[in-house]
Amino acid sequence: MKVHEYQARQLLSEAGVPVPPGHVVENPTDAVAAYNAIGGRAVVKAQVFAGGRGKAGFVKLCNSADEVKAAATFMLGNRMVSPQTGPQGVPVKKLLLASAVDIESEYYAAVVVDRAKRRPVLMVSREGGVEIELVAHRNPEAIVKRWLHPHLGLLDFQCAQLVAALGFSDKQQAKAAEKVIRGLVKVFYQYDCSLAEINPLVRTKSGEILAIDAKMNFDDNALFRHPRLREMFDPTEENPNELRAKEHNLSYIALDGNIGCLVNGAGLAMATMDIIKLHGGDPANFLDVGGSVTAEGAIEAFRIILADPKVKGVLVNIFGGIAKCDTIAEALIKAAKEVGFNVPVVVRLEGTNVDRARQLLKEAAIPQLIPASDLTDAAKKVCAKVA
Repeated sequence: MKVHEYQARQLLSEAGVPVPPGHVVENPTDAVAAYNAIGGRAVVKAQVFAGGRGKAGFVKLCNSADEVKAAATFMLGNRMVSPQTGPQGVPVKKLLLASAVDIESEYYAAVVVDRAKRRPVLMVSREGGVEIELVAHRNPEAIVKRWLHPHLGLLDFQCAQLVAALGFSDKQQAKAAEKVIRGLVKVFYQYDCSLAEINPLVRTKSGEILAIDAKMNFDDNALFRHPRLREMFDPTEENPNELRAKEHNLSYIALDGNIGCLVNGAGLAMATMDIIKLHGGDPANFLDVGGSVTAEGAIEAFRIILADPKVKGVLVNIFGGIAKCDTIAEALIKAAKEVGFNVPVVVRLEGTNVDRARQLLKEAAIPQLIPASDLTDAAKKVCAKVA
């Protein structure tokens, strides 16, 4: 689960991290009122789950109420397009107005789960700001890492090493940087984060150390422990089909292609997408209906897949085990009647009761249901249908 920047800033502030004051607004009138409350220079920032806001024109430094009103009107009236959103962009429904600061230097600090080492890793860099991914690629030595003990967390000597790596020699600033790092780690552990990031962490011209932007992701499996985080969830920032899939215990991720995939098992789903690409196609989604999929679940999966207007064909790849092939075949026939197939649906079934399943599909004689002998045959057929 993700939260907005203003929510991440709030969590950091509660953990003792210094954050400039700000207000969340949803219309230009409230933006002007918030600016008048802040006074002086202010920054207007679109609140969306995508990066690249500054280069897209959705972070504006403003010196007057008129400038704030113009920035808010533009951002709330246009979709933000950046490399992370794709050409279609995303709508902006909320803005953060925060006090502007005079930046002298920018830094980076983050805690993320290192799955290879099975523990959190705390990273800092003197090259903070935009495009930290390019820094990691171009100059990996610029990012200093310390791995945290799963139970003991951040140790004193590690914190001292990271503060030194950031280059804070002034005692007061070093102490402030230590407070930021400890607060960031506290939030990471307290809320079961998979990512807690401050970018940039800044030193102002007056010597203050402030977190002026933050990003946080949380482990969905731990949300039952954090009712407050569940209240922060913003469904308007999520793909509606992905939300719908969660309600029916389906694992669905929308992609940019035109071949829908309905598969049971995550590994089989990955292999299905790979073989579609191998034969010149482009998957429209990852959809794992699970090993014990029911007929109702399969029908709902078809509704979700076919709700995507980009889908021009569907590949059903089921290995029958707990979910028997004949059960899936019956679900396909029922879905054809209830949902209606307006695109070709290529079906590859293998496993328990596969012969009966094939016979059921043959007897149903539904033109849009196209049987395949194996996975390669299925991939070739569906790619040919959408070509």
